[in-house]
Amino acid sequence: MVKFSKELEAQLIPEWKDAFVNYWQLKKHVKKVKLSRKSKHVHDNNTDFGLSIFDPIRLLMNNFSQTFHNANDSPEVFQVKGKIGEGGEEEEEGYENELLQLFSEEDEVKMFFDRLNEELDKVNKFYEAKETEFLERGEILNKQLQILLDLKQVLSDRRRKNLSSRSSSRFLYRSYSSSARNSDFSETQSELSDSPTEATQTDDVIAALEKNGINFINSATRSKTKKGKPKTAMRIDIPATTPTRTIAAVTSMLWEDLVNNPKKESPGEFINRKKIQCAEKIIRGAFVELYRGLGLLKKYSSLNMMAFAKILKKFDKVSNQQASASYLKTVKESHFISSDKVVRLMDEVESLFTQHFANNDRKKAMKFLRPKQHKDSHMVSFFVGLFTGSFVTLFSVYAILAHFSGMFSPRSETVYVETVYPVFSMFALLSLHMFMYGCNLLLWTRTRINYNFIFEFQANTALKYRDAFLICTSLMTAVVTAMVIHLILLSSGVSQTQVDAIPGVILLISVALLVCPLNIFYRPTRYNFIKVIRNIICSPFYKVLMVDFFMADQLTSQIPLLRHMESTACYFIAGSFKTHRYATCKSGKLYRELAYVISFAPYYWRAMQCARRWFDECDVNHLANLGKYVSAMVAAGARITYARQPTTFWMIIVLVTSLVATVYQLYWDFVKDWGLLNPKSRNPWLRDDLILKNKCIYYISIALNLVLRVAWVETVMHFNNLGIFESRLLEFLLASVEVVRRGHWNYYRLENEHLNNVGKFRAVKTVPLPFRETDSDG
Repeated sequence: MVKFSKELEAQLIPEWKDAFVNYWQLKKHVKKVKLSRKSKHVHDNNTDFGLSIFDPIRLLMNNFSQTFHNANDSPEVFQVKGKIGEGGEEEEEGYENELLQLFSEEDEVKMFFDRLNEELDKVNKFYEAKETEFLERGEILNKQLQILLDLKQVLSDRRRKNLSSRSSSRFLYRSYSSSARNSDFSETQSELSDSPTEATQTDDVIAALEKNGINFINSATRSKTKKGKPKTAMRIDIPATTPTRTIAAVTSMLWEDLVNNPKKESPGEFINRKKIQCAEKIIRGAFVELYRGLGLLKKYSSLNMMAFAKILKKFDKVSNQQASASYLKTVKESHFISSDKVVRLMDEVESLFTQHFANNDRKKAMKFLRPKQHKDSHMVSFFVGLFTGSFVTLFSVYAILAHFSGMFSPRSETVYVETVYPVFSMFALLSLHMFMYGCNLLLWTRTRINYNFIFEFQANTALKYRDAFLICTSLMTAVVTAMVIHLILLSSGVSQTQVDAIPGVILLISVALLVCPLNIFYRPTRYNFIKVIRNIICSPFYKVLMVDFFMADQLTSQIPLLRHMESTACYFIAGSFKTHRYATCKSGKLYRELAYVISFAPYYWRAMQCARRWFDECDVNHLANLGKYVSAMVAAGARITYARQPTTFWMIIVLVTSLVATVYQLYWDFVKDWGLLNPKSRNPWLRDDLILKNKCIYYISIALNLVLRVAWVETVMHFNNLGIFESRLLEFLLASVEVVRRGHWNYYRLENEHLNNVGKFRAVKTVPLPFRETDSDG
């Protein structure tokens, strides 16, 4: 049977861990009570007046007295009272206990109940604060939903009037056509003027919307129609929190300004269906997050109640008293148990969501509000093992065949290595990175780091560590299989032009799988990956999310992979597999320029993300981070130039720029990204809060990151006695070392981010809402 302490640790909300009952500390207090009572019992036995034939009778009498005492006075072992304020009334905050009878002289017991009262007070305060926060959020969402419904009503009235206007007389059409061309909403207003009742109803809706934060152009700036009636426009603020919403908002604004209404004189955006649909999607997501937060708060209440019951049961067992009944009665009367506001709000959210976002289909609504997480399948574990064994076996076969066929001998290594190396190295580095990501997922899961919340992944579609290992092993098995077939056919005398098409087939299959629209092979993850890559390439134009700059950091460690992609593309596009003129892709002005572009691109994208974050948040730290990537770009450019012009001058430039960039990067790794090297921390030169219990792991990680960061030293060392194969192998090993370093960096980077969320008790995402509050307009 699993101990409750482990069960509590597994089920508690990681971001709210400090707000839970400190069950482990209370257990220590119970242990102190047990030790104190043992020592007291031993002391009483030692003070007896020697041995006597009446000792067994005394022992029986003592046991009978204690049993009778427990049976009759157990409810009065202690009393829990509120603290008395100055006015003589009980205060709600805090508790104090009055120990009676047996416990009146035991300090350990008093300390236990004092600590228990502190924990009860902490739980109540946190619950009340979160309950108030969620209730306020619920009220705001109700207002937002009402605004959305009113907007839909206005849009519906406009459509209905548009349809009726088509069937009206030509005289009416000519009378109102000029104002209709200026604004769709002014058309509605001018047509509603013929119907006083309907016009009044629409005006009431507009007035209500204005009170709730929808911005209409005021009367002083409203343009006039031919009849002198004001033309009303509306602005709906769709928050650009994601790249998709940003580009949609900009596109919609440009479309309305330049196409739909080129002669618009007043500023602002008009009511249209697309914006209302976007606002509806945002509000729906906000309701989902609110419901999730309420569920977490409900779980928080039940787990704490269970913790109080368990620790009091342990105390009763140690003290041989029945103290739990009285104290549990007080706990049950506390706010975090007695309040039913959370449950009522959850029911209200379910009802509203089912009615307005699920067409009164409760089953459909629950798919959004309570998404089911896919259970780990044993088939995934089976295939991971199968592909791992296949990969090891096939790679061994490939090594043996390559040795006996002499493919790495000086006479044939030029053709074989230059043709095969770029393609298969690209897949090998990609698989290694996926393997490291799988290790990250495994460690994050084991240490209760909520990576799904940090990256804003959907829990029901996000990759688990077994899935990452499956992708990695299956990809490498396919690649090594292709390498073995390629080598066998080449050794059998098959035309090299035909054989060299095998790497191309592997590349095309991989690209086809990545963009495949069918719901197979982790489609949500594949599409999310494509979106993130798109966001990175267009970095300055998008609001930067955590997953975007995290992925951009991965790309800075995969510059060799990008160089291999460029070489592979050159081979296929230029037809080098047919002509076998390998110098085509290794010489010329274009090749030299592409080397700089590819080496600079990941750092440039990351620097642009820092610039965008500084623009959005006005935090100088982002500018300092931008400087780090600029220094990395300078160092990378110096190394490429030195590789082509190995002179003393360029060697000095490489040493200086690389040293500056490395020191800059190490400082940012340790201090900013990992939050370590804090001299004032209670953990020497680490940070106050650590997830891993063994502190030595952090010191070893610091040293390891330092060693792996200086791998650039190899670029200033020339090994003239190395052949093409050896130099390519060394290049691959150094690229692999950087990938391993990045995977090692990933864990501590997310650990630090998780601890920041824990420090702010941030377990639920706050969704920016589309309609402005009234007080924000001023």
